Amino acid sequence: MGFEPPQRLVRALGEMYGDAAAADWLDGLPALTERALAAGGGLTAERVAAPGGRSSLVVLVRRADGTPAALKIAPPVARPELERAALEHWSGWGAVKVLDAPEPGALLLERLHHEVSLRSLPEAKALLEAAGTLRRLWVEPPTGPAFETVAERTERQSTGMRAAAGADRELAPLVEAALAARAELVGGTSELLLLHGNFRQSKVLSGERAPWLTVGPEPLVGERAYDLARLVRDRVEDLIASPGGPVTARRRVKKLAESLEVEQARLLGWTLFRAVESGTRALAEGRRQMGEVNLEFAGWL
Repeated sequence: MGFEPPQRLVRALGEMYGDAAAADWLDGLPALTERALAAGGGLTAERVAAPGGRSSLVVLVRRADGTPAALKIAPPVARPELERAALEHWSGWGAVKVLDAPEPGALLLERLHHEVSLRSLPEAKALLEAAGTLRRLWVEPPTGPAFETVAERTERQSTGMRAAAGADRELAPLVEAALAARAELVGGTSELLLLHGNFRQSKVLSGERAPWLTVGPEPLVGERAYDLARLVRDRVEDLIASPGGPVTARRRVKKLAESLEVEQARLLGWTLFRAVESGTRALAEGRRQMGEVNLEFAGWL
């Protein structure tokens, strides 16, 4: 199968892992895709999903019996084996189903409508549907897989945040506030549930088996407030452009905390940390506009 990986994927992999590492994996991608198609028991490729995601290639395929499916291929650094473990544990409850794993780094998934996410709905309806979907994912984690904890992931992320503050002293107060919030939060809970890790409206797609199903987890274990915090920041560009953005953001924290029975102060703290972490990481990767937007949002909190 001849194809060009979507430019969004090429650009994002270079930003996240470096141009050389990204180029190495992309060079081997055609052969890996062909092996996965052959190992999948008669898979027929239709087309590459575009614009696609920022961390994996998705090829729309049909199985030998004509059933539509999606073949997702991710680099080893994305830990696709943990995504598989989480999706299999959810077993289709609120999430896309795994049909097969034909090759290391490849997942054969049920076909969803990749072009229709919760972002296609009005904001209030989208948040309601997102909250209901996320609630289904919060279950006891499976035994066996070595999922990171929230404490471990955020400690690792803190290194980049400190480096950003060291390089730009104007960021220091915001970074210090975010790190202080994290230090208090990680010591204040014993909740260990399986979390999506990167849950937002664009990760919830329309399906046939259920109206809305989540995709693309970056699974870890920990408290619900951490998982919910990314959703608070959804459609951040619209919030920044709105004169009532700060009030709307704080109202969203309150509403989501109440609807999912999460402590509001903990949700606020994790929202601050995750917004600052995303902002400083975007700046480091050269995505200045996105970095500034996330940091402005963090400043409202």
